[in-house]
Amino acid sequence: MLDTLIRKSRQLASDSILRRWLAGRLVGRCPGEPAFTRHYPPFLEGLPLPKAQSLNPAVDFAELPAAAPADPIEIPLPGLALHLRPGDETDLFQRSFADIEALLALYRFAWLPLLGGDADPAWVQALWTAWHTRHGDPDDGWSWHPYTAAERAINLLRFARCQGLPGAKDETLAMLAAHGPAIAARLEYFGDHNTSNHLSNNGRGLYILGLELGLGACAQMGARVLLEEATRIFRPSGILREGSSHYHLLLTRNYVEVWLAARTHGRSEEPALRDIAARALAVIPLLVLPGGMPLVGDISPDCPPSFLAGLLPEGDLNSGWTGLLDKADRKAFAELRDNAVCADPGTLVTDGWLRADFSPWSGLWHVAPEGWPPMPGHGHQDCGGFELHFADEPVFVDLGRGTYEETVESAFYRSARAHNTVLIDGADPYPPNRPYYDAAFRRRVGGPPPELRHDADSVVVRHHGFTRLGGVGTVSRRWHFSGAALTITDQVDGSTRRTVTRLLHTPLAAEKVGDDVILRGRHVSIRVAAADARLTLRPATRWVAYGDGRPATVIDIGAKTGLPWTSVLTVEVL
Repeated sequence: MLDTLIRKSRQLASDSILRRWLAGRLVGRCPGEPAFTRHYPPFLEGLPLPKAQSLNPAVDFAELPAAAPADPIEIPLPGLALHLRPGDETDLFQRSFADIEALLALYRFAWLPLLGGDADPAWVQALWTAWHTRHGDPDDGWSWHPYTAAERAINLLRFARCQGLPGAKDETLAMLAAHGPAIAARLEYFGDHNTSNHLSNNGRGLYILGLELGLGACAQMGARVLLEEATRIFRPSGILREGSSHYHLLLTRNYVEVWLAARTHGRSEEPALRDIAARALAVIPLLVLPGGMPLVGDISPDCPPSFLAGLLPEGDLNSGWTGLLDKADRKAFAELRDNAVCADPGTLVTDGWLRADFSPWSGLWHVAPEGWPPMPGHGHQDCGGFELHFADEPVFVDLGRGTYEETVESAFYRSARAHNTVLIDGADPYPPNRPYYDAAFRRRVGGPPPELRHDADSVVVRHHGFTRLGGVGTVSRRWHFSGAALTITDQVDGSTRRTVTRLLHTPLAAEKVGDDVILRGRHVSIRVAAADARLTLRPATRWVAYGDGRPATVIDIGAKTGLPWTSVLTVEVL
């Protein structure tokens, strides 16, 4: 209680916009949190709650052999490869980890699909027994958190279809069935203003449990959640509204999975689920650049981006998640993926994402439709952030984020200081977002919605997020492409003196040569220059998966200047 009070006090002291909102609440100008019933979305009204009932499994699951592990195993957890020797499983589920995501992945048996065919059945048997012994009774702890329970049930059922159930068959089936009521009782619904993609995943767990184990109420509730939540979490273009390209892949995978399950079981909601999955798939070609898919926003700890590569155009269907599908499902998915009509680029721009090609350059720009990072969501302070490739060489990249831990480093990678954007006095383009801020308050603080547009040879971003600082007006940035040449023109309106910082992040080898910076890639060398500013270099990390980073370099171009101000960066291929 004291820790919470201290944290909230510090939050209030450091956030002038939060103090402004609280003052508005006191005088009745800002509305409070909308009324809602926790854990119970209105669209479930009238549906029966899942409860213990007799099972009618869709398949006759086999039992795993009751063998003890003979050899060590390495379990992939978020940011950690956990080495276990036979006998280590006894107290494994009593261990603590520096990052709670590693503990949650252990509870979720999230390592099972990542190991694929290399998952030793004896170890699955041993770890299931150890988990069941320690956490077999549903409770309010992390082991039975609804997202975790849904993931565990899905991962174990997928494994059981191929290899068999761990533990005594009837006992394990009863334990898996108990996951349904446990998830349904604690659905992650916290009002329309504060419910994330987790609720749809709760529905996914209920749906697959219901279909696999013959639990009608679970399947019915899961279907309702999945269909209703799809209209909320995906924007009109089909992109996930949470500001993360990796999470878009993850939620696309989820809806492909439930569509395949509906297809197998001949469910009436199959066409609707197919349409949702197809629309989400249709966005992905616009997110993939020649040098790979930019990891904009958070990187999920659920699985590495490479595990979902089969969702990408021409991605290998025989590896990663798609490699776990049986032959019929893989064929059905291939037809869905390869025949999906590409999403409308104009609608995608309205939803905050622009893919543009100016041969030999290709880029992806992100501007949240309101400017503020989505709340709840997995977006960053990246208004106007971009990733740019020259042919198939990533030149300027989004760094992503390595962990969800509440540390200075984790906060840094969420901030504008880790993105290819413009800062004023070191501030983020928009204030920290809060779920209880309403649209009118956000507009008063951050001004009108930002602009994101392009034409035959340029991209333009304009926003008003810095007007809250006083004396600062519109910030605009224009990328102009002419063959291999690129200029970036930045303009800040206003009537005061400020420090303006522009940042570029590159995975290429970088060195200062005179006043300029030279980038050297596999097939290209590039000069970055600014006639009226000093360029400095410092190291950073480019995250390629949760907890897995590669070296990168920050090009920092900063100057204290009077406003209005205009400056040009030149990017020249040598």
